[in-house]
Amino acid sequence: MRARGEHDAVVLAAGGSSRLGRPKQLLTIGGETLLQRAVRLAKGTCPTRLLVVLGAHAEQLAPLVTGTPILFNPTWEEGMGTSLRRAATALAGRPYPVLITVVDQPCLTQEHLDKLFVCYDGSCDVVSAYGDAMGPPALVRPETMATASTLQGDTGFRRLWVGAHPAAVRKDALARDLDTPEDVAEAIAAGLLDG
Repeated sequence: MRARGEHDAVVLAAGGSSRLGRPKQLLTIGGETLLQRAVRLAKGTCPTRLLVVLGAHAEQLAPLVTGTPILFNPTWEEGMGTSLRRAATALAGRPYPVLITVVDQPCLTQEHLDKLFVCYDGSCDVVSAYGDAMGPPALVRPETMATASTLQGDTGFRRLWVGAHPAAVRKDALARDLDTPEDVAEAIAAGLLDG
């Protein structure tokens, strides 16, 4: 595998899990919360700087994030775009690509993150593809991260690639939702989450 090179990383974990009725960040795999798992996987890429964006349930989640700077998003209810914007502002002026991950992908592996780095040559962003969608985790150029500072509300990743053609690494299992109790029950039945 090609060396990863210097990069920053952001774990987006600010969502309120309103349809689930409890913080999805606290769901577990092998006793490890999804939040802790996402941070561990991001750390596994050896970033120069790692930020964890918290919003809803921050007081409950912050103690689970040790040794990593937390960026609080007070406008988390407006959507993921606000978390991306906060991260972009915090990383403004840094010359490195940024790995952006989310917490609610129980099928995410270190191997998939490694593939993003293998595909990244600096000429375009590298995103994950699942179903008909492109999204996180993604390794974005510094220029793309800078544009994220203009995102508003629930505008997410797709807005970053309007008119752009990112490279994609396919992993359809990343499309699995954990938005509702039924989604979580299905993931538990599939052995992807603790029961």
